[in-house]
Formats: sequence, C-alpha cells, structure tokens
Amino acid sequence: MIREHGDVPTGSNGQNYFYRSLSDGHYESSVHTQGAWNPHEQHMAPVSGVMTRELELHRPRPELRMARISFDILGIIPGGKFRIETKIIRPGKTIELLQAELIANERVAVRATAWRLQRGQTAAVAAVEDPAMAPLAEAGEWHDLDKWPGGYIASLEARVVPGHRPGHGQVWIRSPYPMVEGEPTTDMVRLMGLVDTANGIASRVPPGPGSYMFPNVDLSIHLHREPVGEWLGLDTSVTFGTDGIGLTNTVLNDAHGPFGVAAQILTVRELPEA
Repeated sequence: MIREHGDVPTGSNGQNYFYRSLSDGHYESSVHTQGAWNPHEQHMAPVSGVMTRELELHRPRPELRMARISFDILGIIPGGKFRIETKIIRPGKTIELLQAELIANERVAVRATAWRLQRGQTAAVAAVEDPAMAPLAEAGEWHDLDKWPGGYIASLEARVVPGHRPGHGQVWIRSPYPMVEGEPTTDMVRLMGLVDTANGIASRVPPGPGSYMFPNVDLSIHLHREPVGEWLGLDTSVTFGTDGIGLTNTVLNDAHGPFGVAAQILTVRELPEA
C-alpha cells in the first residue's frame, strides 16, 4: 500500500493510467478504476476526476473558475467504454453553470453540474475557519484500506493522522496514475479524482457479509480556493441515521491547508451472511 513518492506501479495488462482517451469525450477505463462494491463497475473517485477534466476543457474562461461540482450517481457505472457529453446550461458574464453526463451503454450513469464563478481580489478579507490537518510528514503508514477490494483502492497510497477511529479520521491519500494515458493531469483533476474515497476512510462498520453496505448516491464538492499538489487530505466524519440513510462530511486539505468541503449521502443496507 505504501510506495515511495514518485514510484508508478504498473497494473495488469501494463496499464499505468486510469483512462485511455478515444477522442471527442470518449474513453475506456483501466483496471485502476475498478470499484469496491462490484468488480464490474467503476469507482466514483476516478469517474469524478475524468468528468472534472471534461468540465475543465469545455469552453474554458480564465476569468472564471469552478467553485462547486455536484455529481448524482444514477446507477451502476460500468467499466469499459463510455462517453462524456458536456454543455453550458446557464451562460453568464460572471457566473455560468455547466453540465456533464457520463453515458455508458446508452444510459446516463452519472450527471454532474458545476458552477463557474468570476475571480476577484478579496485577499484583504480572506479567512478560513476549518482547522488544517496535521501535515503529511506527521502522518504514519496506514493499511486499513486493504480491507476494501477493487483496482482503484489498490492504486492508492495512504497515511493516517493519529486519533483515527471508526466514524472519524484524517487520512492523506494519493495515486501515482495520470487520469488519462499520455496526457498531463491538472491538480484540480487529480485531487477531484480522489475525493469520493472519503466514504471509505473512516467507516463506522467494516464492509463485507454480515455487516452493512453504505454506498453514496451523490458527491457534492464546494471549493473556496483551487487545490494544488498530489496529496489529498481527508478530514472525514461519518453519520448513520436510524432509517437507513447516512452522511459522510469531509473537509478537504492540500499541503497549504483546507480548500473546500465535500458531502456524500449514503444508502445504508444490511448485508446477509455469506
């Protein structure tokens, strides 16, 4: 699980990327996108990354930046070939809303919307209330993610901040793989492609037969600044309600401190014994 910084392992079939571009918004997934709940589906984390990539590339305007991305997961996200269709659904001079849809087997599997807001000069009043995580150098090796199956989780490096427990934890994660084979990955795409991992880093119960499953049906990310770097810090709390619904809340960190928050609503379901 822990590798030296910069070491890029090679997966099965020699794949060392999440996706291969087939041009014009068409992609093919690699083994490193494989999900934890079903072996034939993709994990939402790299899916979020490749959809963020398409949102970034769609009619970019340097005077605006993405400040919120919301993903609705409409069903199983099959591995293999798919396409992403992107459009502006609310144009504006200072604010615009984009939509991206991941379509696999002619079905929309994930729909994302993203607000782009105008940049401005607000350094004089800038302030952050969320406390920063302990830096990566103070975090220790962590192998708890090994309990999760799937090619995506296997791709991750993870380090834990002391005090981690079921229901709350602080973990630094990264993956050495580029989002798309042979193409540079921006910091925004790289880190957005890790955020969905938050639902598995402080599980209230272990996954598996005789326990519970708790997949999220959405992912909403709010960004008060642009993230930088390769490592994503997840300061995560997990709540289970009494009626089968849960919530994962996360303060997102990079090497410079908090840069936003994420939320995931969960469907909590008891699993039968094997």
